[in-house]
Amino acid sequence: MDCRIIKSPSEGTLAILNRRKGSKDNLGVPDAVGLVQGKLIEMVCAADIAEKAVGVTVEDIRGSCPQNMILLAIFGDTASVIAAMEEIKKKENNRLW
Repeated sequence: MDCRIIKSPSEGTLAILNRRKGSKDNLGVPDAVGLVQGKLIEMVCAADIAEKAVGVTVEDIRGSCPQNMILLAIFGDTASVIAAMEEIKKKENNRLW
């Protein structure tokens, strides 16, 4: 899994994500965006972890990749996005399988 956080995303960055996100919901202008890329199974679990951990919105970001990797965008205030990303990393490192 690869993870990054963008604090105060630019208009252009938000436009890219809005064009490629799975839903058509208008999310406004978030304080931060967490990006998580990995295999489908990892991304479904990461979305679940993020939404249960704090008040963030998780969207799948469409693309096509032959390695079956997908991208999630986690939208919210900076503290919530950081907390969600930390929880994802913590749970990923403690997998029991």
